[in-house]
Amino acid sequence: MNARIVRVLLAAVGVAAAALLLAGGGGAASSQPKVLAITFGPDLEVNPVTQDYLTSKLSRAAKDGYDAAVILLDTPGGLSTSMKTIYTAELNAKLPVIVYVSPNGARAASAGVWIAQAADVLAMAPTTNIGSSTPIDSSGANLGSDLRRKVINDAAASLTALAVAHHRNPLWPQKAVRVASNLTAQQALKMNVIDMIAPTLPALLDRLQGYHTKDAQRPYTLNLAGAQIDTVKPGFFTRFLNALIDPNIISLLFLAGIAGIGFEIFHPGVVLPGALGAVALLVALFGFSVLPISWVGMMLILFGVALLVIDAHVVTHGALTVAGLIALSIGMIMLFHNAPAPYHTSTPLVLTITLALGAFWALALTKAVQVRRSPVLVGTKRVVGAEGIVRTPGQVYVDGELWRAKRGDGGELVPGDHVRVEAMDGLELTVKSE
Repeated sequence: MNARIVRVLLAAVGVAAAALLLAGGGGAASSQPKVLAITFGPDLEVNPVTQDYLTSKLSRAAKDGYDAAVILLDTPGGLSTSMKTIYTAELNAKLPVIVYVSPNGARAASAGVWIAQAADVLAMAPTTNIGSSTPIDSSGANLGSDLRRKVINDAAASLTALAVAHHRNPLWPQKAVRVASNLTAQQALKMNVIDMIAPTLPALLDRLQGYHTKDAQRPYTLNLAGAQIDTVKPGFFTRFLNALIDPNIISLLFLAGIAGIGFEIFHPGVVLPGALGAVALLVALFGFSVLPISWVGMMLILFGVALLVIDAHVVTHGALTVAGLIALSIGMIMLFHNAPAPYHTSTPLVLTITLALGAFWALALTKAVQVRRSPVLVGTKRVVGAEGIVRTPGQVYVDGELWRAKRGDGGELVPGDHVRVEAMDGLELTVKSE
């Protein structure tokens, strides 16, 4: 009887344990998936600042246990070095990476095409476009024949490799690189350049339910229908640093830094211009560390500033000022000559700065010449003929200073009397009564 009771109790315990396991398994199966949506736009350029932002969010998505990361892409392109860092991070991410070119009106251009093709899933909103990936030189023009061949072949090979790895069209990357082919979402889907079109992110995630990624090195089966979407955007600091590496702002900060420090050198003790100039110069140096600069352009800027300063101290009738302005303007245009097209200094801005600085310097030099040609107002010429007041029997107050004095007629000086200076002998004045 006791053995029978024990068997019944053991069976009951087994049933309860099985029920708990099933309940636990059912709860796990029904748990809601999570997706981290990483906003990269609108028109956010690919550079070291945005590269750090995007790669850090991909790492966060894997670390925090998200089921997938979605890059909401809208970019005109940017620096190839940052582009490579980003797509390498995608290929090595510890979770599925989806690139969704959105919202409507967005684009994945130039470097953005590599970021898109590196994704495990590539989707687009209905009215978006992708392409125009032909490498160009730093001025925005086509490369020279020999260099062009090398760069074009390298770019085409790397983009084709990404497309082939994800079982996408291997021919279109050649066109995107060699002839700047650009496709609408519908054209891209028809040509197997992308995996699907979806009007919204939730709709995209629903369509990916049960989807098998095609990269053999990263086999994932996606279960993202009804996923919880956590969206992240570039923070203030990221946007601030991204704005600071605008070549026009960097150029202005560089000039402002030189001007502020120069003012402090020639007028020591003022402090504020020097402090602000140092801050501006440090911020400009940060921009120089991010973007590739031309050292020839840098030397021309410094040479131009030096010529302007020299012309303020020697008589050249403006010749050095003209030369300095020419050197300054050419240097500013060349400063970011080695950077891609989005990071060039604006020529109209350079011309505006040159004309404004030229007008200011012409005014300053005119005033300087007038001062040089004005009569000397120091020493004897400044004091003789001036009026004064007797302070003591041997001193008079003239032009803000106290002088030793005597009357020209040998008389006595009476404190309070008004006198006029007749002559100056060393540091003693000869005066007469008014």
